[in-house]
Amino acid sequence: MKQGLAIYGGKPVRDTYLPYGKQCVDKKDINLVVDVLKSNYLTTGPIVREFEKKVADYVGAKYAVAVSNGTAALHIACLAVGIKEGDEVIVSSITFAASANCVLYCGGKPVFVDIDPCTYNINPEEIEKKITDKTKAIIAVDFTGQAVDMDEIRRIADKYNIVIIEDGAHSLGSEYKGKKVGSLADLTTFSFHPVKPITTGEGGIVVTNDEELYKKMILFRSHGITRDRELLNSYEEGPWYYEQLELGYNYRITDIQCALGISQMDKLDDFVDRRREIVKRYNEAFNDMEEVTIPFEPDYSNSGWHLYILKFNLDKLNCTRKEIFEALRFENIGVNVHYLPVYLHPYYRKLGYKKGLCPNAEKLYECMITLPLFPAMSGEDVDDVIEAVKKVISYYRK
Repeated sequence: MKQGLAIYGGKPVRDTYLPYGKQCVDKKDINLVVDVLKSNYLTTGPIVREFEKKVADYVGAKYAVAVSNGTAALHIACLAVGIKEGDEVIVSSITFAASANCVLYCGGKPVFVDIDPCTYNINPEEIEKKITDKTKAIIAVDFTGQAVDMDEIRRIADKYNIVIIEDGAHSLGSEYKGKKVGSLADLTTFSFHPVKPITTGEGGIVVTNDEELYKKMILFRSHGITRDRELLNSYEEGPWYYEQLELGYNYRITDIQCALGISQMDKLDDFVDRRREIVKRYNEAFNDMEEVTIPFEPDYSNSGWHLYILKFNLDKLNCTRKEIFEALRFENIGVNVHYLPVYLHPYYRKLGYKKGLCPNAEKLYECMITLPLFPAMSGEDVDDVIEAVKKVISYYRK
């Protein structure tokens, strides 16, 4: 049996490597990008505004500001709500570092909150325990695409008069109680990195229903500079005149990228449907295996499933998580791990954060593995993942 595993010299389940995530780009996407390349505008043109409207309409928001990446989206959201030195911001512990870094960019302090051990999302009960008179906002992450418990988070935010920024990097197309993610928080950010629900190559967006926040983010996206006559403070010398009103950034996105985004948005629902089909296959295959725990989805969430996290019950296996991970990689299954709790990164440890801060997050990190999940996966690809997981578990089973 030992020789059966590829890591020990056996034949792998697949002959070619299957990545954990991958963009899905077709001829329509390419043709729309080429059309922009032949047009008068390559950046900061009409296609950016068209893409913004398409995303805003889809999620049910009034306004959208597209930017160069998802991190920039988080940053301008924090800037717009006025996060500054001395402010504290509640952040989920299991997420990509950008969800907390955006607070540091503004001079604020991330306050990490533990996860719900079932949903892996930020635990509302723990949020309230961490609120102080310095708390300015909550950054709630829809981990893997599952919507956070927005009603409960809204109750807490309203009670303490703090802002909700929903980090929806994983959840474009997901729903909370039948409403699209992006229509419920004060601001919601999305990412368009290649492995996300749709891609613009790199890119991000912030959606909101607040006109004042929208106008601030427009400024922060482009150096804090405006030609808007209603905002100019000084004498207008002529139609060329502009002023810098804030210390903004060059976070602009291009028309080239947004052309790809417009085409991708037309396929988003199909992408999400395919992701849900694959997750259904995974759940059916692994549900009765005591060595693993499949993801739990609460009734209020209809996830778009950016990630599929399989938790390995290591007390029932004669191995470590690392051994499982390496064995699956040798089977040509491109597994990954999402994520190291942010405060355990060396940079955050230098800031004074210590292990033990969020026990549920740390416990999950030690035993979770991300399986491949993207719309272009074939039925055979899904079969290969299932076969490889069962093959590795069969060898290491106690």
